[in-house]
Amino acid sequence: MLHRLAADAVVLLHLLFILFVLFGGALVWRWPRFAWLHLPAVAWGALVELLHLWCPLTPLEQWLRTAAGQRGYEGGFVEHYLIPLIYPAGLTPQVQLWLGAIVLAVNLAAYLWLFRRWSRRP
Repeated sequence: MLHRLAADAVVLLHLLFILFVLFGGALVWRWPRFAWLHLPAVAWGALVELLHLWCPLTPLEQWLRTAAGQRGYEGGFVEHYLIPLIYPAGLTPQVQLWLGAIVLAVNLAAYLWLFRRWSRRP
């Protein structure tokens, strides 16, 4: 039971990290010091998608599920949990490139807006 709860916690942490990568720029607007956490997270998130890397949270979750007596799954977190919701046909390398580009574009827009706001201050 403990392993299953830990695996579920890893899934929740993974999802929160993805949301932070995508929308953390909004936190930086309010609290600029978050940029020290957000920019490395964006870099990691974009690299994982653009270079088709494995996030270490995926094997951790799979190990915990196996230790709990559950079956693991093929592929990564995005393929297993998110892509079926967004892209039912499955994840392709081209889709991953688009996801990485979206991560970069959303955050570039957030930081450009923030930079413009800071540069207008007297």
